[in-house]
Amino acid sequence: MVRSGFEGALRAGALLIAAASLSGCVSAVASVGLGSDGAPQARNVQIFVDSTRPLKADGVADGSAHYSLATVSVPPNHEAGGLEMASFGSPDRASDFAVVGRRGLDADSFRNAVATHLSGRVGSNRDVLVFVHGFNTGFDEARFRLAQIVTDGGFNGVPVLFTWPSKGSLFGYGSDREAATASRDAMEHLLLDLAALPDVGRVHVLAHSMGAWLAMEALREVAIAGHPDLDGHLGDIILAAPDIDQGVFRQQVERLGPNAHVSVFAATNDRALGLSGFLAERPRLGAIDASSPEGRAALEGLGVHVIDLTRDSVGFIGHATYASVPEVIRGIGAEIGASRAADRNRQAVLGGEPDAPTFEPAPAPVVATPLPVPQAPAIAVP
Repeated sequence: MVRSGFEGALRAGALLIAAASLSGCVSAVASVGLGSDGAPQARNVQIFVDSTRPLKADGVADGSAHYSLATVSVPPNHEAGGLEMASFGSPDRASDFAVVGRRGLDADSFRNAVATHLSGRVGSNRDVLVFVHGFNTGFDEARFRLAQIVTDGGFNGVPVLFTWPSKGSLFGYGSDREAATASRDAMEHLLLDLAALPDVGRVHVLAHSMGAWLAMEALREVAIAGHPDLDGHLGDIILAAPDIDQGVFRQQVERLGPNAHVSVFAATNDRALGLSGFLAERPRLGAIDASSPEGRAALEGLGVHVIDLTRDSVGFIGHATYASVPEVIRGIGAEIGASRAADRNRQAVLGGEPDAPTFEPAPAPVVATPLPVPQAPAIAVP
């Protein structure tokens, strides 16, 4: 059961590239802006961050959340699907993704800033994209990956990163699983907070690998709390190479109800999930073959859409194809950014009172405040 919307977007992207190639106009450089001399310029992407990572390197991850607004610089010659990171030392803005500004926020100012960022937007531009990274992912890489997804996918809403304390080590799988488990409540609170913002559109969730398990657990908690669709604001749930036991996934989806829009990006040649399944002695959702009788039986009755990326697999491991193939990430962007007839002309206007989430203590009402100005660049600018 392959979702036609995504496949249509992927086919459309491929046709556009082919047409541009024939006309000699194709370019592998993402749209990052041109200077007066016609040369590409860096693009700055502002990302809201909800993090359960400890503030100090030697701190203990206890599941408490910390908030910030980060400005990430996308290099001028960024290629769609790429994640240009410095191999060592400080990043060079001319060639690497870099964090060029950061402002710490408390819980109230975080909500106020996101609401201010939404204010004035129309239609699907009022949407929020929550990205949850996977196993073996450092803080900078998580921020860079979301900036890349926003840039390559053409997302025009507000991006929010939920980052949990992955050790960023190939040998930290067990530790990462425990850290993800301890972060479920914080993500539940984030989703309820975002859904309560004045005139917010849809809250989309894009989660990768172990982060998909964390996201589905948080959504399950939201559903148990009585908000299975975030009070009408839950958008697409996109699980990329999800490291989730298939039986556990069935229980998670059934809690969300029949109206949830869940898409799974899977590949039978994903070696990371192959190893995870071998160690757990149970198959992982992201390695499912939906064309096989066993795969169809595992998904039967769930209303889940599977997009098979086996033939598009990139690299030896093949675990990050969703963000590494330009046509795929553009298809994701087209899906979550699609115009909705019901609210095409609806505008977000800051000043209303949000609906209070059910957890305690309830957050303070959102009020109009100026968007925080990012601090001075954190790296030297050549």
